[in-house]
Formats: sequence, structure tokens, C-alpha cells
Amino acid sequence: MQSTAISKRLPLLQEADLDGKVVLVRFDHNVVQKGVIKDPFRIDKTLGTLYYILDRGGRPILMTHVGRPRDKKTGNITCSPKDSVEPIVEYLKRKLYIEFLIPECEIYPETGISGIENSIYRAIEDLKNRKIGGIYLPNTRWFQGEEGEGFSRDNFAVLLSDLADVYVNDAFGSWQPHVSTYDITKFIPSYAGHLMQQEIQNLNNVINPERPFLAIIAGSKYDTKIRPLYAIYDKADHLILGGVLYNAYLCAKYGISIKGIADEDIEIAKELVRTDEKTQKILELPYVIESDTTDGKIEGKFRSISLNDFKKGKQYGYILDINPKSFSDEKVSKAVLHAKTIFVNAVMGLTPYFPDGSKALDETIDRNKSALKLYGGGDTLQEFKNLCPGLYLSVLESSKYYFFTGGGTVLKAIEQGSPYGLKPVQALMENKARLGKSM
Repeated sequence: MQSTAISKRLPLLQEADLDGKVVLVRFDHNVVQKGVIKDPFRIDKTLGTLYYILDRGGRPILMTHVGRPRDKKTGNITCSPKDSVEPIVEYLKRKLYIEFLIPECEIYPETGISGIENSIYRAIEDLKNRKIGGIYLPNTRWFQGEEGEGFSRDNFAVLLSDLADVYVNDAFGSWQPHVSTYDITKFIPSYAGHLMQQEIQNLNNVINPERPFLAIIAGSKYDTKIRPLYAIYDKADHLILGGVLYNAYLCAKYGISIKGIADEDIEIAKELVRTDEKTQKILELPYVIESDTTDGKIEGKFRSISLNDFKKGKQYGYILDINPKSFSDEKVSKAVLHAKTIFVNAVMGLTPYFPDGSKALDETIDRNKSALKLYGGGDTLQEFKNLCPGLYLSVLESSKYYFFTGGGTVLKAIEQGSPYGLKPVQALMENKARLGKSM
């Protein structure tokens, strides 16, 4: 039913005529750090879309952003090898035995790549004549127009659209309305890739969950998570907090001070405490790990403390993890084991030094075999794989688990109450409406 609902709103890849067409595909392959692929998960999740395009006779041009090469203050673009797409192309070559060409473009100091150069057009001719398997454009954020304004942006959108017959957005994790995710849809037929469709379907399971619904949210910054936190608080039957979110909450509720927690975060958390006095959705994890330092897990400098021992007005050290026995607490374990939907966007401790809380969380959640378990992307997924590699491999294809590729996008959609409010998704829907009128 969900796929039918999506097809009514979004133009889907499976509706596109791809035979003999040049297909420009925007992926979220932002997995390169310092010139090395940290984790190919996001690449692997897009292979279905790539296979489909090739199978239907499409000639693919791929593109992604890598890192943040543009200085927000000056607007200068630094095109460093550490932000190149070369490692991605090498990975795809090993994985698919397909040669993807990266066109050579002139890079200007501070301004990056000015536009679409002749090397790209020559590569497209080779692509059409099947001399190469595909093209992978340089990092989209190396192009002046990608995040630019005015003429540079408009010009880049037109030039980019002129490269292909069809555009496909499969970059769920890239929700910002840049040229390669948004503006381009104004000019050529545009479709949602298979991963984009899959992510939206599973987002609906978070936004309209089967109940009881347990949400587990953590973060290193309170102010960036507060709006999605309140949105998911309204939906959840139970809520577990971790990281700075939990520490700020504890300060606000118990009148204590915790090292590293800003006064403004505590003030914001007081509203959450007042809200929860009425609904009592927040499940407190009763045992936490206090440390004298953030430099590591140093013998004699960390200890487990109980919330029952908190004394108003007292200053505590850094609280850097959750004691695993917290998940054996009757209220906590009951909520986890009886939930029908569990959403996790959380790392419980300061990794890599304090991994025990996160590991215990994942193992406790897995004991609930009937619930649908949805994990946000980014650090949440990375720590799951690092701490519970055997469990991760065993559930990777399970219908009871889903791992999102873009944690920030998930939170943005939750905050808005719908994935259809995301600008790139709106652009696809508007493209469908325009195409419908022209037929």
C-alpha cells in the first residue's frame, strides 16, 4: 500500500523510459574521508538503482558531493584530493567490473570548477558510443554553481541538465536544495531512484508507527536536535535519551551540574522536563558512567553512579556512557521488549573509549524479535557495525531491521512530519505535475 501511495505522489524510476538515454543520477556517496572510503554502505545501497538503469539500456552519469569544500564565510572552494570521487570510482570498478570515467576539469584556486567543460562533453560521446561504461562527475561541490547563487547557480543548473535525457535522484541523505538535488528537476524529466523510494517508505513507519512506539535519541548538541526531538516525543509512547540530550535533561530535572553541559542546553531541557511531568514518556536509564576526563577510559578516573544518588546543587564530572545494567531495569526492558516499532538515532557513549552502553542497547533491542527496528544513519549505524559486527551481519537483510542512509534527513523529515516536505522530494513531485500537464 505504501508503494502505491508513493507512486501517486512521486515520479518513480520504474516509470521512466531509459533505453538508449543518458541518465544523470545523483547519489549520496559521501563516504570518503581523507581520501579513503570509511564505509561503503551508502554506495552498496544504491547499486540496485544503478543495475536497473544499466539493465534498461540507460547510459549513466553519476554524481555525488563529498565533504564540505566550500567555506561558508568566504565562499571559497578548496578542491583537495581528500574530497575526490576517485576512491568511489575505484570501489565501483572492483564491485561491478565497470569502468567509470572521471572527466578532467580545470580547477581554479578558491573558485573550484567554473562549469561544464569540453572534457565532459567528449566523455558523453564515448558513453553514447559504449566506449566506456559510465561517467562519474567530479565532486558536485567543486562546481561553483552547486551551492552558489544568482547567475552561477542558474547557469550550472541549465548546463547540468543539458548533459542528459533523464534525471534520477537517489540521494536521500542529501536533503539540502542544491543544484544537483533540486534546481535540475526544472529542466528534464526527473524520477526517484529505488533507494529514495525505500527510505521514504520506511520513514512512514517512523512517522506513522505501529504501537507501542519506542524512540531512542541521542546527540552531541542539544540545540540541533531539539525540534526533531519534540516532534518524535509527540509521536512516541516511550522515549530514551542519550549523550548530551540525556545529560542536559538530568541537569534540568535533578538540579545538578555535569561537566561539558552548557547552561543554555539545561535551560532548553527544562521545558522537556516540564512537558514530561504530565505525560511521563521518558524512560530514565538509572546508571551512568562518570569520568574525570574525556581523554580516554583511564583506570581509577571513571565510575558508575546511580541517579538515586544525585544531590541537588552538586557538580559531577563528565557523564560519558550508560552502564549496561540500565537496560535490565524493569521499566526500560519492558518498554524495549513490548514495543512494536523501535526507532534508534543514538550513540549512548563517547566512542571509542566508552562503547558499552551502545553495545548493550543494540543487544537489548535485538531481544525483541517481533518489533520493526529502524536505525538512523551516520554515527548510529557506524557504531552498530563496529560494536556488534556479528549481529549487524545477521540482521542486514532481515525484514525486521532497516538502516537509513541519512540520519540528518530522517530527523528533518520527522521534524516536518512528512518526507514529502523535503525540498528535493518536493522538486520531484513538481516535475511530475509539470510532465502530467504537458502530456
